[in-house]
Amino acid sequence: MLDLVMLDRDGVINVDLPTSVRSWKEFTFLPSVENAIHTLNQAKIPVAIITNQAIVGRNELSLEELNNIHLQMQKSLMEKGAHIDHIFFCTDTTIEPHYRRKPAPGMLLEALKHFNARPAHSYMIGDALRDLEAAYYAGCQRILVRTGKGIITEKDGIPTFLEPLPIYDNLLTAVKALLEKLDDFSANAYITEHH
Repeated sequence: MLDLVMLDRDGVINVDLPTSVRSWKEFTFLPSVENAIHTLNQAKIPVAIITNQAIVGRNELSLEELNNIHLQMQKSLMEKGAHIDHIFFCTDTTIEPHYRRKPAPGMLLEALKHFNARPAHSYMIGDALRDLEAAYYAGCQRILVRTGKGIITEKDGIPTFLEPLPIYDNLLTAVKALLEKLDDFSANAYITEHH
């Protein structure tokens, strides 16, 4: 059973820019992301974005513009028959760490509550250590993708407490592996029940 899939945004869904994404013009989907999200939608699995957006807290991007980026992103996804069910973001800067800002688990806990999801049956897919740590502190399963900062995160070494950690090349391969695992689990559960 898979209750919820949570995705980091920059580096997982879209190209991560050194100066952060400051407008819809600067937002570029990573390859096959729309397909990955559509696949989860088809499987009736809720999808949430969990993203730190300190750029707003630093007054380098207005809240209005951030909302506009997300609105355009949803519109673009809908054209491909995909959608995100909910977007959680934290505008706190690193200077004022907050229980919501990853690696703290606040946003993930909000998402679990919002979707009435069980942590052990929910996944966080990210490209940075803080995504994985937030998942760990929220009691969720975690996956690392090699897009965005992912290759560097993998190369730097994964702390033992975050193991076992599946690592995939991108969001689509991660989603396909998750759903295959789900199918195997369902098939095994069916066999157990009926024999």
